[in-house]
Amino acid sequence: MVILKYFSKKKFSKNKTTASDRLKILFVSGLAAGITINSYTNATPILNKVKSKIYGNSSSSFITKAIEKSGPSVVTIDTQRIVRNKSFPNESRILLDPYFERIFGLRFPSEYEDRIEEGQGSGFIFDDGLVITNAHVINNTQKLIVGLSDGRKFKGSVIGIDLLTDLAVIKLEGKGPWPKAILGDSNTIKVGDWAIAVGNPFGLENTVTLGIISNLNRDVSQLGIYDKKFDLIQTDAAINPGNSGGPLLNNDGEVIGINTLIRSGPGAGLSFAIPINKAKKIANDLIRNGKVIHPMIGVSLLNEFNLENNINYVKVGYVVPRSPAEKSGILKNDLILKIDTKMISRSSDVVNAINNNGIKKSINILIKRKNRLINIIVKPIDIRNLSRN
Repeated sequence: MVILKYFSKKKFSKNKTTASDRLKILFVSGLAAGITINSYTNATPILNKVKSKIYGNSSSSFITKAIEKSGPSVVTIDTQRIVRNKSFPNESRILLDPYFERIFGLRFPSEYEDRIEEGQGSGFIFDDGLVITNAHVINNTQKLIVGLSDGRKFKGSVIGIDLLTDLAVIKLEGKGPWPKAILGDSNTIKVGDWAIAVGNPFGLENTVTLGIISNLNRDVSQLGIYDKKFDLIQTDAAINPGNSGGPLLNNDGEVIGINTLIRSGPGAGLSFAIPINKAKKIANDLIRNGKVIHPMIGVSLLNEFNLENNINYVKVGYVVPRSPAEKSGILKNDLILKIDTKMISRSSDVVNAINNNGIKKSINILIKRKNRLINIIVKPIDIRNLSRN
């Protein structure tokens, strides 16, 4: 500041400070104090608004209250897989004989040994003795140990796995009582709502991170994932390795999603969760049938944009041989305009329409081929039967 520089350059001595100088120092000190006080006074209402949003009229935040409701239901899942490695050629069986190993000090290479691979993930109890988690957490696992937040540990057995939606259900082998999560309604959430991720990243139990809902119904194909079949909730709440399968909560402590994906590399910091309404349906199917029916017609789809008409459309990128789509006459590069009464603007619209239709009845697809409009009737089949036709 100019005034302060002026006084820093003035030479004062203990005995030669004039009354005028003392008045100037007092004026500048008061001016600086006024600036500091006014800045704090202006900022206080903003800080109070932020605090009131988080704490309300209570000394504890809504985050604390949310965790108290569903936090105890969050579990740690420790897994063990036996990884089978190379087998010996017939002429090398001598190396497997412990006698020769002991006498001659022979040791077969480590790449020929089976090894145990350990992993860890998260999940939560959603019903008596039942845990929901991600399929990739427990896929091909020989041993499951589930740890509760109160320190108890139980063996777990897999009831069902659905790789297409990356969901699985585990049955705890033991007696309760079981702390159960409160399941919310993912159809009611909006962009900008609070999002609280709970899990055990890197083995650190009961870790909580806070963010907001960044996007709804994110198509996984936009993330370069083509072997999964679901739309996702996008959040900026940190989801780290080990968080997979843990719950995403709203500000009331209700589960609105299941943590599943982290974007690494360019765009790192983006996290994704499976909507709880989708997860509940999949879990019920796994409990009842041990599997989930996924209706398919046998096409890959491309989202494209027409600059001339300023509209989105969905194009058929590939038709599976001997699939219902091929048998009904659908061709590569056909544009899908409508399924039954549903207008189509993106590939997830097609997936959802076929899902809702099921495999017991046919659907009516309106396509555009060059300049012709064609109605095609197709009956979907379960994806497991796609390769058998």
